[in-house]
Amino acid sequence: MATDILMPQLGESVTEGTISRWLKQPGDTISKYEPICEVETDKVVAEVPAVVEGVLKEIVVSEGETVEVGTLIARIGEVGQVNSEQEVQMISSPSETKKKEDAVQEKEDSMKHRYSPAVLRLAQEHQIDLAQIKGSGAGGRITRKDVMRVIEQGNSQPEAVSTPDVESPITLHKESKAPERKEENPSIAQRKGTKPSTLALENGDIEVPVTAVRRTIANRMVMSVHEAPHAWLMMEADVTGLVSLRNRLKGEFLQREGVPLSFVPFFIKAVVDSLKEYPQLNSVWANDKIILKKRINISIAVSTEESLFVPVIHDADEKSILGLAKDVHRLAQKARSGKLELSDMQGGTFTVNNTGSFGSIASGPIINHPQAAILSFESIAKRPMVQNDAIAIRDMMNLCMSIDHRILDGYLAGKFLSRVKERLESYHPDVQI
Repeated sequence: MATDILMPQLGESVTEGTISRWLKQPGDTISKYEPICEVETDKVVAEVPAVVEGVLKEIVVSEGETVEVGTLIARIGEVGQVNSEQEVQMISSPSETKKKEDAVQEKEDSMKHRYSPAVLRLAQEHQIDLAQIKGSGAGGRITRKDVMRVIEQGNSQPEAVSTPDVESPITLHKESKAPERKEENPSIAQRKGTKPSTLALENGDIEVPVTAVRRTIANRMVMSVHEAPHAWLMMEADVTGLVSLRNRLKGEFLQREGVPLSFVPFFIKAVVDSLKEYPQLNSVWANDKIILKKRINISIAVSTEESLFVPVIHDADEKSILGLAKDVHRLAQKARSGKLELSDMQGGTFTVNNTGSFGSIASGPIINHPQAAILSFESIAKRPMVQNDAIAIRDMMNLCMSIDHRILDGYLAGKFLSRVKERLESYHPDVQI
């Protein structure tokens, strides 16, 4: 008897997942709890373990396919089940063999007209008739790779074609009023963040498929801008003392603690201490109310070559510069190696963004909805400044903050940002951390 393996729900708000890699192939023996595949969601990349011991009998969803939570992705049979089925087939009579072959053919075609959301999206964007594609997936299922192969071969239809009426995770509807036209399913639009592109490709153009992570980023950014009225303010801080302090400590710190000492822990420390004074900044919008969060959990933006992740330092106000430095390093390493867990991504109450790491001097960050604000620390640069009626060369940095104007007003935001500035400017080379 075969055991069905379903797409797991890797988080409360997760509705779908993408098979990024199969770790086992049909015929492989599997131990209970042994990982059989990797699944990418809008939050993490996670391994899916086998729930029973046995032999991987069938892969239903191919690599690169995106399917909804609860969708059958594989079957695991009992040890020896595959060989037993083959032996029975060898001793069957010709008529029985013919019946079995017909049943097998029916099974092979059973998934032919079941399309994943990713396949439907690609077909609509490139005006491809799915009925004309031979699927390479289990049960004749058309995979994302099958559609991409057609696109790469330049075989998309010159005229729009309607998607066949099939059983699929998504249902397409027609308007009852004339003229009739196909409506785009809302779930597809939400996953894309935008409507299908109508731009014509020119020779040499390269289309890059949108990953689950990038699609989620797009959706959340659009939602944040649409829902939260952004206001923006900027202050400059003289961080000459902080720069001297960090330069004095960084070599010894790395040797002693095993992690680099960047400016980010100092930025976070200034933020969390200021949030204690102005708890309104540590809040979230909840439609009919504003919730002041007790815990101070700092989301930090971590960029990779392909994506942006925002892991969370929980209870950041309880940590020292050393503790914050270790957490920043740990989360950055996990993000860049694809090892972030759900617990690393949940519960953020305020976001800190170190845009200065790539040379930015001013920015207007988009709020990490439903948080109240996001603060970007820009590049530190030496500039001539007037100090005690004389011109001096100082290390200056811009602090750029976006706020949700439903929650905060400029006065309160300005008071908070002033305290962050003051704390950063209070550091000097002799401070003990």
